[in-house]
Order: sequence, then C-alpha cells, then structure tokens
Amino acid sequence: MSSILGVLALLLLCLVQSSLAEYVRVDWDVGYVQVNRDGYINRRAIGVNGALPIAPVYMYHGDTLLLTVRNSLDMATTIHAHGLYQNGSAYMDGAGMVTQCGIPPGESFTYRIYAEQVGTYWLHGHYHSQNADGLRAPLIIQERRPAYEYDEEMLFYLEDWYPTEAVPKMKEVLAPSANGLPPPPTFPYGLINGYNGNDTKPIRFRPGGRYRIRVINMATTEWWKFTIPGHKLEVIEADGVVSHPHVVDGLDLAPGQRYSAIVTAHDTAEFNYMYNCTLYADFVPWIPGMNPRHYLGLVEYHPDAPVKHIATPDDRLLKWTNDIEMRALGGGPAMPVDRYIELTTRGYVTTDRRNLRELGTVPYVEPQKVPTLFTAMSMGELASDPRVYGPQSQAIVIPHNQRVEILLKNVQSLPHPMHQHSVPLQIVERGPVDPSEIEIARGINVSASDLPRITRRTNYENPMLRDTFNVPPFEYVKLRFQGTVPGCFVHHCHVQTHFVAGLAATFVVAPEVMQRTQRIPDEMLSMCARQGLKTEGNAMGNWGYDLEGLPPVPTEQPGSFQTLSLD
Repeated sequence: MSSILGVLALLLLCLVQSSLAEYVRVDWDVGYVQVNRDGYINRRAIGVNGALPIAPVYMYHGDTLLLTVRNSLDMATTIHAHGLYQNGSAYMDGAGMVTQCGIPPGESFTYRIYAEQVGTYWLHGHYHSQNADGLRAPLIIQERRPAYEYDEEMLFYLEDWYPTEAVPKMKEVLAPSANGLPPPPTFPYGLINGYNGNDTKPIRFRPGGRYRIRVINMATTEWWKFTIPGHKLEVIEADGVVSHPHVVDGLDLAPGQRYSAIVTAHDTAEFNYMYNCTLYADFVPWIPGMNPRHYLGLVEYHPDAPVKHIATPDDRLLKWTNDIEMRALGGGPAMPVDRYIELTTRGYVTTDRRNLRELGTVPYVEPQKVPTLFTAMSMGELASDPRVYGPQSQAIVIPHNQRVEILLKNVQSLPHPMHQHSVPLQIVERGPVDPSEIEIARGINVSASDLPRITRRTNYENPMLRDTFNVPPFEYVKLRFQGTVPGCFVHHCHVQTHFVAGLAATFVVAPEVMQRTQRIPDEMLSMCARQGLKTEGNAMGNWGYDLEGLPPVPTEQPGSFQTLSLD
C-alpha cells in the first residue's frame, strides 16, 4: 500500500510541476551599437534591441525559452545556451556551422530551449567571435524547490572588454608573423554586471541573512577572482550542477565557468565591508594597474556604518574553489569506462608562419560547406566514420551510451579552459604531465627544475560534474562521460583566440540514434539554402568519401618546439 501511495505522490508532483511550466518569450534584435563600456574608449559593439549590456534571462526548471533572434548585423549570427544539454534537440545548440548555418542578415529565427536543468548558465554568440563584442547575457534557471535555503540571491556577471572589435582581432591572430609568434597581448578592462568595474553598485546584507551569490565569467580571454574579505563562501553549485557545500575564501573562475555560493552575513551591522573582483591573466606580463585589475564594491550592512578594511593576504594563502575537491549532490562514484581517448593541447606553427593550435592531430576549423550535424543526419551508416566530417573537424564518434574517459594533457605553458557542449563531464583526476612530453618554444631555455610543483589529486568516490574545466600549464585532467545525448557537440578552449586558432574537436554522439529520433526544422534548412550552403552530404556536400574541394590542412613547420631539458 505504501508503495502505491508513493507512486501516486510522485505522479501528483509531476502533474503539479507540469502545470507550473510555462513558455518564456524573449525577443532579441541583434545589431550594432556605439558604446563606451570601460570609461575610456567609444567603439562599435554588438547589442540587443539597441542597448548593451543585454538583460539577464530568468526562467524556472521545466519552462521552455522561446528566444527569437532577429539578425540586424551585416554577417550571420547564432546563439549558444552555454551549459544546456539540448537532449533531443541538438540542432538548437547554436554553434555556428556545427549544429546550424548562421541566421542570415535581415532574417529571424526562434530558438526553443527546454529547461531540463537548473542553475547558472549564459547565452552568447557562437559565430564570428561575436561574444567578444558584447553578444552575451546570463541565463538563470531557478529551482522550484531549492536544495539549499537562503533569503535572497544576487548575480555578478563578469566580462573583459577590449578596445578593438573581434573580427579584425581574430584576423590578426590568424595572420602570418615574421617569427611565428602570436600578436603581443592587449590588456582589457573589467566589466561587472555590464558596466565599468569601477562603477560597481553596493550589495546589501541584513545581519544573519543567507545570500546566494551567482558568479559568471563571461570573459573572452581572462580569469576572474571573487572574494568578500571577512566572509566565507559556501559553494553549492558549479556550472549548473548542485554540490555538497565546499567552503572557500574565494572563487577563481576561468572563462565560461560559473559558481553559486551562499554567504552568511555577520550577526551585527556594526561594520560594512568590501567585495573584491579581480581580472587577471597568468599568461601575459604582470603590470600594476593593467594585469591584474582590482575592482572593489561595498557590502552594506548599514548606511551609516564604517567600512572595515581587511588586509588582503597573498592569494596563495587563501583557499580557492577546486573542482577535484567538490562532490556532486546526489552523485555517485565515477562511472566505469568502455573506451579511453587521449587529447593533447599543442601549438602548431605552419610553414607560412601562422601560430595555430591543435587538440587532436591538426588545428580545428569550423566547417565551410555543411554543418557537422547535417552531415551526421544525412550520411546513413557512414556517419559513424570520422572521415566524412573532414580532417579539420577533428571528429570523434561516440556510439550511443558508450562510457568514455578522456585524458586531456596540456604540455605547454598556457592554461586552457575547455568547454564541452551538451555533455556533463565527471572530473576524476588531475596531475602533472610527464616532463618528457612538455613542449617549449624553440630558443627558450627551460628545464624541469623550473616547473611548478603539481600534485596528483583524484576523486573517484563522488566526482563533480561540470561543462567547463580549466587545464593549467603542464597538467592533465581525466574526465568521464556517457554518450547519452545524441548530437554533434564541439569541445573547445573558451579563450576565444585559442578556439579560433584551432584548439577544438567535435564529439559526434550516437549518429545512428540521431538519425532515427531527430529532425532538423525546415526553417533551418532553408536558412542554409539562402546562403548557398548545403544541408546534406559529407563535409564538402558530396557523398561517400569524396572531399575534393575542402581547403588543404596547413603544413606544420618542423622544429618549432623543443622538448624540456630534464637536467
């Protein structure tokens, strides 16, 4: 009898949740705007409905977002919901020329995004590097029954802002250079909630209150740190996955990452405090006032209370977020493995002196003729053969429900925040790469004794899941996932210049299931046709293995890198 009552209660809960679900309609007219966001430079950017920043989008678990995008740019555009699974609707992932042709100038398209998950996400352009020009906004999917109690929530969305537009900047990155090195660094300014970081608004605490603070790093290139000196942060979410409490002094966010933390206010309103947002990059020169850039804001307990300034210790003495230490709430042990895949981030200097990057065997390039998903949907049994996607798609085919471990190694001196579209990843192990595999640019004298000390850390008991994970220099990360969501999903570095230079691969998951269960909307097919793009066939739009006409793979210049001296 009790089991019957339990089933009835579950059915009632499902009916209640279904009745609460609704459509959230949002209209974006994506176009150019003139803005001065950093207080120094007025430049052309990309906004929505004539304005920038773009307002956050809020919805509840079970809702469906109907995001209608009108393209008022002079180039195609797409919108990606960063972190959402798109289970059964891979064509809504929004990755340009991976899951769709772009929305042509002057036309509109409606993304239909079901909120299967809860947590902190964001929407951003995923074509022509448009996210770097401002086409990005938070997406918050709220629980109907939160896992943790709190009194109020607050949102910090953090950006870096550069003085030049993205398209010419990326052309500069891809251009040949005399020495085969990338262009010199540019130091961006920081934006907090869409505005100059120096103009931050206060946040208000009541004594004894509990506050959920959501923090999103929507930056193109740089990292952010967030602290409230004098307060601990109890992390309860990473990239939309609810976790057991993880108590830290501060949040350290790579581009694309998100956290939620609960902060418990002090019992009295005797003092006000300051919060600290720091924009930084470890891979460019440290110049006071430029890198890092510190932005302070008021934590107000009482309008008349004095500010208690707390000396900031060396960052190395603070405890920062660490996903290998986090545990998923309601999670379990690491999944067993059917297949092992090894990927390595490397530089790739071409014979014409372009400084590119690779994750598999050659630099990734977005398809030019047929979106990857359309190839998978139209090639029948051949869709399970990576060759039909072309060499620079770097396609890895994952059969349905196959359980995979990825060993991702970073053998160079730049960090890489890697983002996996639509597939949650268990973070099971981190550690140092083998020194014999490390690559150093030719002419630089570095030995093994110069390397940072890196400790191997594991979590196979209850690993955290997330969609964006950082791979520091000379470290590896082991990840596990199961191919349960059919589709074509790009796996790429979220430093935009690295992605454009080729640091990506494509997971083609369950193409045989995709063909049976999904249908690309006619509207998407017609958008391709109006741009002269094909909607079926291999990467060149031909049948079988005929890829004639694809651009040739760039030739690598031998001897551009040297192995590490082990003396």
